[in-house]
Amino acid sequence: MSNNLELIDMKYFFLFALFILCSASCDTAQTKKLVVDAPSISVPPITDTQKAKNVILLIGDGMGLTQISAGMYSQGNTTALEKFKVVGLHKQHASNKLVTDSAAAATAFACGVKTYNGAIGVDADTISKQTLLEIAELKNLSTGLVASSTIVHATPASFFAHNEYRKNYDAIASDIVDSGVDFFVGGGKNFFTNREDKRDLYTELRARDYKITDFIENDFDKVRIDPNKKFGYLSSNNDPLPVAQGRDYLIPASKAAMTYMEDQNNPNGFFLMIEGSQIDWGGHANQADYVTSEFHEFDKIIDAAIAFAIEDGNTLVVVTADHETGGLAIQPESKMDSLAYAFTSTYHTGTMIPVFAYGPYAENFGGIYDNTAIFFKIKSAFGWE
Repeated sequence: MSNNLELIDMKYFFLFALFILCSASCDTAQTKKLVVDAPSISVPPITDTQKAKNVILLIGDGMGLTQISAGMYSQGNTTALEKFKVVGLHKQHASNKLVTDSAAAATAFACGVKTYNGAIGVDADTISKQTLLEIAELKNLSTGLVASSTIVHATPASFFAHNEYRKNYDAIASDIVDSGVDFFVGGGKNFFTNREDKRDLYTELRARDYKITDFIENDFDKVRIDPNKKFGYLSSNNDPLPVAQGRDYLIPASKAAMTYMEDQNNPNGFFLMIEGSQIDWGGHANQADYVTSEFHEFDKIIDAAIAFAIEDGNTLVVVTADHETGGLAIQPESKMDSLAYAFTSTYHTGTMIPVFAYGPYAENFGGIYDNTAIFFKIKSAFGWE
């Protein structure tokens, strides 16, 4: 009886050993396949405990995971986002709606509070809250804003303005005069020079030592920028054109903003927010080509930002979106060079949103958290406890 039990035990031992060997073989084969398929991108490591001197926050408005996927597949299955080793997810809901708008989401990023849809730099009780840009100004950092929307649109506005309603554009434009922002580029000239109250904000800004110019006076690439003066450029009277229709300032303006910050050589560092605004507008229009063309442009800016951070060594780059727009889906009949799309909405959806981070303190952007946490994580990255 004892011998029979030993034989049975040995039988099960050999079966178990065979199972382990087969599993290891399968895992090794799968691992080899994953390694072969992974892109070959070399990005230097950063010490997790290092604080950031500079922060570049890149917001792709309406840029959910499918917008990223569509943009990636439609440009040779590659994106600058593959260079980021830290990826998280944020929960985008507003205080009064499960599905946020850009104003509430940007206020969450800029001020660290949940607020109602439509709010600019105020909480759910319409009380003004200090923004990252305002804190940076108080701490004598250089600051900048660049957008492919008007500069008074919801996302950029939430970093310098305080208003109970996002479409009070004249009042929002007035707030930029007192904001102290060092560098700004976006559309919306009419809200500075063709106002109901007849104020001329160009004159007021120039009185505060700004060099102010616009698309009527010069194309952006013809403008000479002096890092010793504050700078503002208005790229259109109202909303700028889509990139597919000829808008060409966002990439050079974003690069110029980084150069401006570097040339200022501010020992306290800088905070720069750049928005790819019209990925969202393509989603609202349910036009996939609009979405992908805007993403392709924004992807080049992401690439420029991470190149800057790699060379600088003291810059944190954070890339995210406020929300997804359009309920975009890539359909089963799609091929890599021929994508088929479907939309479920002409508005935003409630899906969580990816966050990508590279540089000092990047590891703290992994995981799942509320969109308000981005404010506190950036403060901590700067050492502003």
